[in-house]
Amino acid sequence: MVLLAGCTTTTSGGSAAPTGATATTASAPAGCAARVETGALPDWADAGFSGDARVPHVFGAKGDIVAVLFAHPLRQVRTDGSNNKILWVARAATTSPDPTAPATMVITARLDGTDTRVIREVAGGPGPSIIDLPQAGCWRLDLRWSEHTDTMDLVYAP
Repeated sequence: MVLLAGCTTTTSGGSAAPTGATATTASAPAGCAARVETGALPDWADAGFSGDARVPHVFGAKGDIVAVLFAHPLRQVRTDGSNNKILWVARAATTSPDPTAPATMVITARLDGTDTRVIREVAGGPGPSIIDLPQAGCWRLDLRWSEHTDTMDLVYAP
């Protein structure tokens, strides 16, 4: 069975996904958006990728951030030596106008249908990370960085 990460894709003025993007949806728990884009990354998120890079990625609900999934599907337990690497790319500047604000992206993850909640931090703000979560299922992520916020759902397989 393949479980996919997901989000809802909405922005003012149109879709956050580029034209020609393909999406894969899979059976996921009720209330969990299970959508991974496989089309080209948008121009604002493709720095460091060559050509028409087509990597699995998930847009935040506002379209202000994209999670590029180097591990797909994400897994609660990885037995193959790989890890749950996610590259977070923000559309807006990732530095805060407040010089005393911490340069950290805070992820508050809640397991759908439970009271389980964990917090993960990405030092330096959006960028490369390893995000492991303690249980398989649909996780709703609230993302906060440099006075910006967005949300997305990610599904972790067992």
